[in-house]
Amino acid sequence: MKVLILAGGFGTRLSEETDIRPKPMVEIGGQPILWHIMKIYSHYGFNDFIILTGYKNHIIKDYFLNYYTRYSDLTINMLDNHVEIHKIRHEPWKVTILYTGQDTMTGGRIAYAKPYVNNETFMLTYGDGLSNVNLHSLLEFHRSHKKAITMTSVLPEGKFGALDINQANNQIQSFTEKPKGDSKYENGGWINGGFFVCEPKIFDYIEDSEGGGAIAIA
Repeated sequence: MKVLILAGGFGTRLSEETDIRPKPMVEIGGQPILWHIMKIYSHYGFNDFIILTGYKNHIIKDYFLNYYTRYSDLTINMLDNHVEIHKIRHEPWKVTILYTGQDTMTGGRIAYAKPYVNNETFMLTYGDGLSNVNLHSLLEFHRSHKKAITMTSVLPEGKFGALDINQANNQIQSFTEKPKGDSKYENGGWINGGFFVCEPKIFDYIEDSEGGGAIAIA
């Protein structure tokens, strides 16, 4: 099963890092976020990746083109320009890198991968989010309801201390420090967790918008 990874945005909220590299290539523990995401999928046996690039896409391409030597032990004989590789460290990954445009919207990037998914169920995620989601359970749930797409959801930590105020006397009944899901929404503030399973028919709901692409909700 193929895994699509959205890795083309500008990453403006992390501009201190993304001025020089795309956000998926920002490092955590010496490895790019993108590498950590792929390791999550690989742990569950998903090793066929399609990376949808845009902003500074050449950095992502160069990373994988040089991956073989980057993590191997080698001797470089500069007299005869010979490279001897002693110990190879590799991953069981097949990586397809697609340039989907600098300013393309999310739907357009996904649509660009249509010829590569072979009309099969595929997984989808963003190039900047990590999770402990059980991907086997996610896939099992997706198959159980037979819908076009499954989205994971997360109840985030609260941002503020919450007050329960008695409206009759304006006295505070209770105080809870940053409860989960504090939100104006009735469902308690569940948000997009970023890990999806999709059927190929979702491409029918993506409309072209000045070459950018937008998801049409039916």
